[in-house]
Amino acid sequence: MTTNRTRPAGRRDTRGPEAVPAQRHRVPRRMRPHHWFAERLLAVLSGQRPVHWMLGHTIGDAYDQLAELAPTTPLRTRGTRPVIRMCRGAQPAPGVVEACASIAAGEEVRAMAFRLEQGPDLRWRCAAVELGNTPMRTR
Repeated sequence: MTTNRTRPAGRRDTRGPEAVPAQRHRVPRRMRPHHWFAERLLAVLSGQRPVHWMLGHTIGDAYDQLAELAPTTPLRTRGTRPVIRMCRGAQPAPGVVEACASIAAGEEVRAMAFRLEQGPDLRWRCAAVELGNTPMRTR
């Protein structure tokens, strides 16, 4: 009896290891910095968390922008809790992510844009945040 050294005993698949397509390494969504920040920003802008919750996670004018947006944002409405429908990020330069997210609250959808920068300690921090003023209605 001869044994085939290219496949485990009992395997009926005749393809060798070279026939198996390489798996693409994907970072889970929870590990992507823009998804994590979108959730945190939404928590502050919807009134679920206080603005100072983001103190260590912002740089430059981002904290001031949040402090200005949070008390008057339309995401602080009573009723339906806002959720992130979509979040996408692009890396225009190493250590920089520019992201956008769509936020749904009931039938209204709003846009949020933010910029993340990676510091020398390799931690991501929010450098800017904007919230779309005009709500869009879902169909």
